[in-house]
Amino acid sequence: MADAHLHKPVLLKEAVEALGVRPDGCYVDGTFGRGGHSAAILERLGPEGRLIAFDRDEAAIEYGRERWSGEKRLHLIRAGFSTLANEAERLGVKGEVDGVLLDLGVSSPQLDEAERGFSFQLEGPLDMRMDRGAGPTAAQWLAAAPEAEIARVLRDYGEERYARRIARAIVERRRKAPLRTTAELAELVTAAVPRQERHKHPATRTFQAIRIQINRELEELRRGLEQAVEVLGKGGRLVVISFHSLEDRVVKRFLRSRSQGERLPKGVPVTAAQLRAGELRLVGKAVRPGDSELRANPRARSAVMRVAEKSA
Repeated sequence: MADAHLHKPVLLKEAVEALGVRPDGCYVDGTFGRGGHSAAILERLGPEGRLIAFDRDEAAIEYGRERWSGEKRLHLIRAGFSTLANEAERLGVKGEVDGVLLDLGVSSPQLDEAERGFSFQLEGPLDMRMDRGAGPTAAQWLAAAPEAEIARVLRDYGEERYARRIARAIVERRRKAPLRTTAELAELVTAAVPRQERHKHPATRTFQAIRIQINRELEELRRGLEQAVEVLGKGGRLVVISFHSLEDRVVKRFLRSRSQGERLPKGVPVTAAQLRAGELRLVGKAVRPGDSELRANPRARSAVMRVAEKSA
């Protein structure tokens, strides 16, 4: 419970308002974290309301069970939001959910715990798994992945211009001794990068890319978006907060494609009314944190929130 104050949910007011929480509604928080958004949703729910919250991180679920012990409106599930459709069907709410919130990326408690291995600023084991009971650690992946695969991940997921140079340095290093700590990786990347950006640590993109790879974050996001549309009822809202351009690009393209509806070649003799409408309707423009929130929480600086509503 002591770490609750360390995580400040981004765009809290904006996200909850975008969901349009009704007292008797059913909502999903796909990324529970330390329950910041969930707490705000619960405040607006009445006795008949329902909140289903997902998280892959065991520590997050344990925290939620302790803090909201006895809260019958909250159903906590230790799993990624890519399991949303199955869980909604099991709970009897598939196609009836009033709102889904996805707050992407890594939470502050994960970043601030050295032993999780997410941060290049804290020395700890190279883990980076959101679910520490599943899959290889970052150290294990770096010890076994081919050089070309490492370079691809750094380029595609980190948009790292020196991806090949860094990958080569990693492979050369592991011939002598495996990379075991965040400090070792950060030092290696710093030495491999010939030019450094102002106000950005040279290992920032590398750590982001490896984290996305280890947790399959973009695959999880694509599946989660598809399933969110499945579980929403008519008029239900999908609210997504992303923190880097790769995530936002996936979200933006998905919402746009699902809002366009049926398209036919020019000259086909049908009216617009005869075409199947899109499954979603875009709501407003992209929302970003204001100056006051950025002053209080610098980690919110890259956040972008997009909202869509389920059509008939």
